[in-house]
Amino acid sequence: MLKQKNILLFALLCCLGLSLSAQKSTVRATIQPSDILIGEQAIINVEVISPKGRDIIFPVYQDTLMKGIEVLQMLKPDTVLNEVMTINQKYVVTSFDSTLYHIPYIEVIDGIDTLRTNDFGLKVSAPQLSDSTLAYLEALKNNQTDSIDFEKLQISDIKAIQSPPFVWQDYLEYLLIPILIVLALAVIALIAFLIMRKKKKGYYFTPKIILPPHVVALEGLDKLKASKMWQKGQEKEYYTELTDILRQYIDGRFNIDAPEMISEDIIATVHLATDTKSATDGLAQILKLADLVKFAKYTPFADENDLSLVNAYLFINQTKQEERPTIEEQKEGASDNSSLPNQTKSTNEQSKS
Repeated sequence: MLKQKNILLFALLCCLGLSLSAQKSTVRATIQPSDILIGEQAIINVEVISPKGRDIIFPVYQDTLMKGIEVLQMLKPDTVLNEVMTINQKYVVTSFDSTLYHIPYIEVIDGIDTLRTNDFGLKVSAPQLSDSTLAYLEALKNNQTDSIDFEKLQISDIKAIQSPPFVWQDYLEYLLIPILIVLALAVIALIAFLIMRKKKKGYYFTPKIILPPHVVALEGLDKLKASKMWQKGQEKEYYTELTDILRQYIDGRFNIDAPEMISEDIIATVHLATDTKSATDGLAQILKLADLVKFAKYTPFADENDLSLVNAYLFINQTKQEERPTIEEQKEGASDNSSLPNQTKSTNEQSKS
C-alpha cells in the first residue's frame, strides 16, 4: 500500500514539474553580422518566447553594451501572438576598436524572474592597409618622422556638403496638387469658351438641308426617267418606283399617310385636299394602271408608260406648294427692281439721241 502511494506521489511531482517547465519563458540572442569593420553596424536580436500575458522587460542601454561596443539605437519590439507570445527586441550596435568581443549574456526580466540569454561574439576588424601605409605608420611609431603626411597615410579629408542630384520623382508629390488645379482650371476655361462660342455663333455643325417635297419628288422622277426601266422590260419595277415617289410626295405635301393606303383611298383623299381635277385625274390614271401591272401582270403599251410619267410631273407641278421668299430675298428683289426705272430712263435717252 505504501509503495502505491509513493508511485502516485512521484507521478504528481512529475506532472507538476512538466507544468512549471511548460510555463517558463525562454530567451535567445543572435547578432547579424557577427564580423564587421570598424565603424560598421550590427544588429543584436533578443528573442523571448513566453506564455501570453507575461510582462517582459528588456534592458535599456544608455551608450554602451559593454566596453568597446556602443549602442546606437533600440528599435521598437516586434510581438507575435499565437499559442505563445514571441517578442523580438533589436539593438543597433557598432565598435571603433578592432578586436574580438565576447558578450556573456543579456538579462531580460520576466515578471519576478530574471532570464539570461546565451553568449555570443562580435568580431571587429580594421580596414586592410597598403604596404606603403603600414611602412609609414611604422616610421611614425619609431619616431623617424615628426610631421604627419595624410597622403602617405591615404586618409582623405572630410568632403564638403554636396547637393543631391535632381530626381523629378522626388518632387512629383509636391507638384501633383498644383498640376491637378491647373488642369481643372483649363477644363473649366475650355467649357466656358465653348459655351460662349455656341451662344455667339450658334451650332458647330451644318444643319441638314430639308428639301421641299416637290423638289424631292421631281428629282426622283428625273432619275426614274433616266433609268429607262420600262424600255428594258422592267415594267413592274418601273411602276413600283413611280408610285413610291408619288406616295412619299403626297405624305409630305398633304400630310396624308399615302404609303400605308390603297389606291382608291389615296385618290379620294387627295381629291378632297386639292381642287385641281386634272391633277387628280392624272394621279388616278397612274395608280390604277400601276395596280394592273403589279397585281394583274398587265403589260402596258409604250404610250401608257410615257403618259404615266407625264401625269406624274403634271400632278406634282400643279399641287406643289410654292416657297415664300425670305425677308433678305425680298430686300434683294426690291433693290433690283428699284434700279430698273433708271436703266429704262437711260435707255430712252440714248434712243432719243
